[in-house]
Amino acid sequence: MNAVRAPRDLTLHRLERALKERVRYRFVQPTVLIDEQGYRVESPCCSRNVDPSGGTIAIALLKPPVGEHPCWTLCARDHQQQAWVEKERADQIEPLLDLLCLDSERQFWP
Repeated sequence: MNAVRAPRDLTLHRLERALKERVRYRFVQPTVLIDEQGYRVESPCCSRNVDPSGGTIAIALLKPPVGEHPCWTLCARDHQQQAWVEKERADQIEPLLDLLCLDSERQFWP
C-alpha cells in the first residue's frame, strides 16, 4: 500500500465505523465513497421524502483539509438544488462525525 493511499483508507474505515453508530435510520446500510471532493455518504431513502421509490441518495460530503482550508468541512445535500451545502467546519473530523451521526435536525437523512 502506498503512503498516499493509507491515510485515505484509514479515514474511510473510520467513517464507515462511525456511521454504524448513527441515530437515524439504523436499519439501512449507508455507503462511503471516495470522490474528487472527499468522502461522499450515500444511503437508501427510507423516508421516501427525496426518492419516492426508496432509491439511493447522497446524504453527506466530508471534505478533508486542503490548501487554504486547513480544516474538515461537512456538507449536506440540497436535493432540490442538486448541490452540496456547507454545514460545519472543524479542525478534527470527530465533531463532524458526531453531527452527522446524531442528525438531530434531519439535515442529512431527510
